[in-house]
Amino acid sequence: MTSVLELAPVIPVVVIEDAEDAVPLARALVAGGLPAIEVTLRTPAAPDAIRAIAAEVPDAVVGAGTVISPVQVETAVSAGARFLVSPGWTDALLDAMRDSGVPFLPGVSTVSEVVALLERGVTEMKFFPAEAAGGKPYLKSISGPLPGARFCPTGGISRESAPGYLALPNVACVGGTWMLPPDALAAKDWSRVEALAAEAASLGAPAA
Repeated sequence: MTSVLELAPVIPVVVIEDAEDAVPLARALVAGGLPAIEVTLRTPAAPDAIRAIAAEVPDAVVGAGTVISPVQVETAVSAGARFLVSPGWTDALLDAMRDSGVPFLPGVSTVSEVVALLERGVTEMKFFPAEAAGGKPYLKSISGPLPGARFCPTGGISRESAPGYLALPNVACVGGTWMLPPDALAAKDWSRVEALAAEAASLGAPAA
């Protein structure tokens, strides 16, 4: 795998409180057509969840999100993460992600951060927090001066707003949680998750 951005139009951003839920949740997302799954390192269960998905759901491409330190890079990759996503970046974090051997999406929210990554040869990035940082108008405005950068916007994106992001020339996919409603997760309603994932997977870039 050379690019996270090409796997699906939508990457589910998953917060797993109980590692026992990881495998059925991942199976539901994959069955719905969303193979790239970002498990955020926001809970103690996250490494075990990544490990379980990597071992038991072969069609899933499981990654780690909210990676904010070199130690977390090592933890995630050791657990089986096949890609890394960070909300922002530092030189130390960027070096660790690059040295990990797996694809990564460092987070940016300013033009200067984008330019700094382009200087370092990084062209694929997470735009976060997308809605709070300027959303579609912001990304559209920087597509001209920074044509080499491609983004996965994440943060506040909904089923309704996703197609508008996907229509932008510098957006390859979006990250979101709308296919993972808390009540469905609490009820372990994996069929509902699968249906919402299928709906999300059908989203493509509409005609601009």
